[in-house]
Amino acid sequence: MSETAELIREDDPIMESDFAKEMVRQMRAIDTYGTYDNWSTAKILEPFILTKEMKREIPVVGDPDEIVMARVKAFYNAISSLIEKECGLMAVPMMNLSHEGFGRAIITVGKLVVMDKTLRDVHRFGFPSLSKMKEEADKLLSVALEMTSKHSEVAGM
Repeated sequence: MSETAELIREDDPIMESDFAKEMVRQMRAIDTYGTYDNWSTAKILEPFILTKEMKREIPVVGDPDEIVMARVKAFYNAISSLIEKECGLMAVPMMNLSHEGFGRAIITVGKLVVMDKTLRDVHRFGFPSLSKMKEEADKLLSVALEMTSKHSEVAGM
């Protein structure tokens, strides 16, 4: 069993959150060969967890591969989906990444930019724990929903 599988428990209450369910849905959506069909939720979310020790093993300079970039997209797609679920308006995630793993992730609702995140060292994308990943997603989601409600006329365009 890998180190990360020990860090994610199937009985963790976070696994029942809308965020975790949406993350699993997004990961299954990018799985064109059905590899994740029989995997547990913990095993699907396991690659998002990178402890400090695991990050130290990854070189500081490196190019992200397609699998890592797909994980980053799944994370922001999940947030977009939760924004849609909460406010009822279509949220569109957009990412622009260089081959070196630098770029930007943006989520728009109508003509309103509700999230703008600079991405660095994408080849080392991950969170220390499942709870930290959910905290980051909740923070981004709450700011986006606040912006949407505050500027509803722009969001509705």
